[in-house]
Amino acid sequence: MNTRLARTVIAALVAGLFAPVAAAESNAALLKKIEALSAELARLKTQVEASSANAAASQKATEALQQRVVQSEARVVKTEERIATSEERVAKAEEKSSERWLTIGGDYQFRVDRMGGQTKPFTDVTATFANAQQQLQANFFANPTPANGAMLTGLMGFAQGMAGVRTYNEARTFLGANTAMLGGLQSYAAQVPAYKPENQALYTNRFGLDLHAKATQDVSVSARLVMYKTFGASDDDAVTNAGSAPYFADRVGVFDGTLGHVPSSSYLNVDRAFATWSNIADQDIWFSVGRRPSTHGAPSNLRLNTPRPGNGGTPSLLVDYAFDGMTVGWAPDIDGLPGAYAKICYGRGFESGFRSTPGNSLQDTDMLGVAVIPVDTDPLRVWLQWNRGMNIFDAPKMTGTYFGNTMPKANLGDIDWYGLGAMGTLKRVGVGDLNYFADLGMSVTHPNDNVSAQFGFQGLLTGGFFSPEAPKDKTGTAIALGLRYDLPSKTKLGAEYNHGSKNWITFAPAATDMWTSKVGTRGNVYELYLIQELDSKPVSSHLAKAFVRLGLQYYDFQYTGSNNWVGAPVKMSSVNGNMMATTPLDHAYNAYATFEVKF
Repeated sequence: MNTRLARTVIAALVAGLFAPVAAAESNAALLKKIEALSAELARLKTQVEASSANAAASQKATEALQQRVVQSEARVVKTEERIATSEERVAKAEEKSSERWLTIGGDYQFRVDRMGGQTKPFTDVTATFANAQQQLQANFFANPTPANGAMLTGLMGFAQGMAGVRTYNEARTFLGANTAMLGGLQSYAAQVPAYKPENQALYTNRFGLDLHAKATQDVSVSARLVMYKTFGASDDDAVTNAGSAPYFADRVGVFDGTLGHVPSSSYLNVDRAFATWSNIADQDIWFSVGRRPSTHGAPSNLRLNTPRPGNGGTPSLLVDYAFDGMTVGWAPDIDGLPGAYAKICYGRGFESGFRSTPGNSLQDTDMLGVAVIPVDTDPLRVWLQWNRGMNIFDAPKMTGTYFGNTMPKANLGDIDWYGLGAMGTLKRVGVGDLNYFADLGMSVTHPNDNVSAQFGFQGLLTGGFFSPEAPKDKTGTAIALGLRYDLPSKTKLGAEYNHGSKNWITFAPAATDMWTSKVGTRGNVYELYLIQELDSKPVSSHLAKAFVRLGLQYYDFQYTGSNNWVGAPVKMSSVNGNMMATTPLDHAYNAYATFEVKF
């Protein structure tokens, strides 16, 4: 009962005390009624007091509850703050963890090759000079007459004078003045008849270690270390025809651009090491510098069973060489051109050192390239490429070759390369997926007046040994076609075809082919291969896998000098005892098998 109601009842009862006597009530009854009303009034007063006490207690309870709620909310806030702090510490720990900033991977390959071929008869110029020197020395020591001494001195003077020849006109003058000596050399000619070279089992080991480190938010460093050696040897003799004239210029020996890509030694060499700065000015622009990822580019990844190269790769038809250089790239967001990007690349193929000094007139050999990739998606990738090689050298630095220790001694001119290619995948063609590629290339040489004295006065795709040719531009073309059919059983069947014209020259000495880089062949190359991946779950990374690769290559050489820019090509059917520095190979085959692990 509330206070207002109690007051109303009391007022009514009091009013009743003053009712008229006419109500016929007796005094006794009135007293009883007064007592009853007093009792009721006392009861009501007690009830009102109890109600007020309850209200006060309820108010206190409410206030206490509200205080507890506030305290609970404060504890929740503190708990949330502690959780946030813990999460932040965990995030920082994860960022510092090597699993977040450092990625380690690599590969191992065991390979066996069975190689065979057929050569053409030729005259080995290196062996001819060696024969002349040995016989003249033997004659002089056996009979030290003035005549024998003059002949030996004449040969030495011829060699010294030959080394001083720089230009086409100087070469003609020198040869005209030494007609008698040239005629005399013919009597010492080392003629090599046609033969069938063969290696029934060439075993090799290759190991690569890949490192990728995130230094800062937008800067990373990538490196690749490679060891590649022949079973039972720590040199390149098995692929260079040691002791005899090598077959191809890109397999004379191992040099800077092919280190780790041609079997040589058990040393773990630096194949790649470069830093990349991405998201420059908050745009999809990047700058990368160092030893470049310029080997084994698209579309060779299909045959090698490796992932498609990213925006750092180069078309393998034009470049397969370990360059030191830099790249600036941009990937604009264009709706109609998904994945499009473009880049400008620069590389140095040879550093000449101090110039304008006595004995060194060499220029640096540099490469400039522009790549435009208008589409780069899983179903389709299209590329356009232009490269220019400037001040091309006549020979790289190599030690212990058939020609001795070689080095650049002349800049022979420039070369332009143009490329257009596409590769893609057609899903669910029959029971599997069909991968394809088509690549076109063109080379245009621009020789200067210089000739290579160490290679018989030959120039940039001009002349023969001791038969110089006036410099003139020459154009060559190449085509590469390929298919690979991927079955659900992880079996991959592939076929490739390469063709290079008479004057085709590329820059791909680091290719994986044992005989010679097939993309630089002047003639035809046919290849069939099978890849069988093991049905095993990846552990080290989602890209980890193991597989066996079987293949057969057949080379049909139509012109000499594949992968060689020094000297003019000669039609293979016309080779018959010609004076040459390398052994002319008419045709060859290579059957190979590999066991490879990617981790």
